[in-house]
Amino acid sequence: MERWFSAFTTKRLQRSAHRSVKELAAGILHARPNRIRKAPPGQKTRRLREASCHPSALARTYLPPGGRLPPVVEPSPTPGPSRATEPPPSRWAFPADPAVLAVAAGGGEVIGAGADLEPGTLLAAYRAGVFPMPAGRRGAVAWWSPDPRGIVPLEEGGLRVSRSLAKSVARFEIRVDTAFDEVIEACSDRRRPGGWISPDIRAAYRRLHDLGWVHSVEAWDREGRLAGGLYGVAIGGLFAGESMFFRQTDASKVALVGLVAILRAAGARLLDVQWATAHLASLGAVEVSRARYHALLREALACPQPAAFGGAGGRW
Repeated sequence: MERWFSAFTTKRLQRSAHRSVKELAAGILHARPNRIRKAPPGQKTRRLREASCHPSALARTYLPPGGRLPPVVEPSPTPGPSRATEPPPSRWAFPADPAVLAVAAGGGEVIGAGADLEPGTLLAAYRAGVFPMPAGRRGAVAWWSPDPRGIVPLEEGGLRVSRSLAKSVARFEIRVDTAFDEVIEACSDRRRPGGWISPDIRAAYRRLHDLGWVHSVEAWDREGRLAGGLYGVAIGGLFAGESMFFRQTDASKVALVGLVAILRAAGARLLDVQWATAHLASLGAVEVSRARYHALLREALACPQPAAFGGAGGRW
């Protein structure tokens, strides 16, 4: 395999990536622009309780008294593989050691640029705690390892659901993989502030969806219309959120509530949101160090895939 990250990481790329990260991160898991901010006091150092891969008998909800989760999960009319299919291995090697990543990043967030977007390359990157995103709206694909990293804790109380959001939950039904193309198309709308999903990125994740590794979680209204949703990569007990959108108020947030319920029911360990933007911090996202993220990642990858995503984890 070819090692590429050190050869392509240059000071010029680092400077370019640093300038663009605030613009691009606004499009990660939210449709509206947000400046990158530190998590509120106390969140960054918040202790994450240890958990196991075993699902609880009943997944705890995150709603105020009297609240309820939306109905979940309607079978896909065109189901993918019952188990995710492992693609041919990548010819590119990603360092999985956070200390090596720190050296490659040179104090920044980008460890390199180039390589390819083949399914094997994408899976190797996520398993190493790295994800692709262009360095600028028209830039080459760069490979990112933010430090700190944004996650939504899956422990009880990790996701914050306000009373108004709890009321919105009752207005939608959650479905999985019933409208993946429509979800990624909406997330790819280049007219969105901070839009970053290129046709190449979109095609690459569509291929991973066909192989059973990328999934959409969708919020549908009572009239049967897609109101919002999100998509991301599911590997074992890891769900790496890529983007979300909404057409109706709170629909993307309700999709996130549904996703957390699915992950908790399966005993999943890690919900990666890349950066803890102000919007995501308001929903409970916290920042963890690169080293802590990789410790969580190792545990998550050892867990079974949630049943809702084609695995054997939990019961949905």
